[in-house]
Amino acid sequence: MFHELHMARAAFQLKGIKQRAFYVGRKGLAMRNSYSKMKCQLLMAGISVIATACSTMPSDQYSAAATQPASGLMGPRGADGPAGPAGAQGSPGARGEAGAVLVGPAGAQGPAGPMGKQGDVGARGPAGAVAAGPAGVAGVAGPAGARGAAGAQGAQGSSEAGPRGPVGAAGAAGAQGARGETGSRGETLVGPSGPVGFSGQPGATGVKGEAGERGTTTAGAAGTTGMSGVAGTAGALGKSGTQGPVGIVSSWTAYRDVIFMFNQSDILASQKPTISEVAEYLSKNPSLKVGIDSSIDPGGSDPRDQTLSDRRTGSVREALIAAGVPAARIQTGVRGDSTLVRDRRIGLLVSTIN
Repeated sequence: MFHELHMARAAFQLKGIKQRAFYVGRKGLAMRNSYSKMKCQLLMAGISVIATACSTMPSDQYSAAATQPASGLMGPRGADGPAGPAGAQGSPGARGEAGAVLVGPAGAQGPAGPMGKQGDVGARGPAGAVAAGPAGVAGVAGPAGARGAAGAQGAQGSSEAGPRGPVGAAGAAGAQGARGETGSRGETLVGPSGPVGFSGQPGATGVKGEAGERGTTTAGAAGTTGMSGVAGTAGALGKSGTQGPVGIVSSWTAYRDVIFMFNQSDILASQKPTISEVAEYLSKNPSLKVGIDSSIDPGGSDPRDQTLSDRRTGSVREALIAAGVPAARIQTGVRGDSTLVRDRRIGLLVSTIN
């Protein structure tokens, strides 16, 4: 029995030695030579332990244990022998792998960018367009014309068809149609797959190998550069460009007419609103000037016509000045449409100041 205990203990120690040697051997191809040498040494040590155990057992005890008959007269089992001495200290484990190179954490986020510079001054606005004014107020309706002659008698009207008769009664219902064929079989519904089977029982835990020497520590690489800071706030809006020039009226354009009584040069009360309207329009548009067209009827030949026209021009000019139009913005002797007849009329035209 003592011999069997020594053999079992030696076998267990040898198994542990092999497992530690196998664990050490997995560290890499670079450790193979060291592993083979150590394996041989451990194997020889195991053989020595077995030989020692066999040599220390008395021969008479062995023979007695082998020849003793198995019967009910056998005495009780003897006490277990004391534990054998501790084995020699194993060789140190292989050197551990080098520490992993870890990337350091990302750098802190960068500060916000500086405020953008102020925008450039906007471009000068385009020149204003010259738009036609709204249509004038409709004139007063003229007097009714004379009654026309009676028209001829109209032709006889056409006859219209009478209303449609009532709808007839509904016909009898037709016979019931034949029964339709049986529809095709519906598609087969395949059920879902069954649940996954349970995991197998975990294997027994292997013998823990001795810890190798601590690997060298390599400093991690520097962390990635932090994100760019938030863009700075937009610069202030640039100053508006200078206003474009007002629309240009390059030629004299007819605006209003002032009407006079026959052979008279005084401004009528009915024409004073026209003078005020022209003055107000020039006040709102300081880039314009007003011209007075005193053209006479081309067919006229009496010298008095020109004198009357000059007096009327003077009356209009004085009325405009009285309404607030500066004299420098009033020009006489201008000509508009030469084909128009200016009988008892003085034309007022506008144009851009040069």
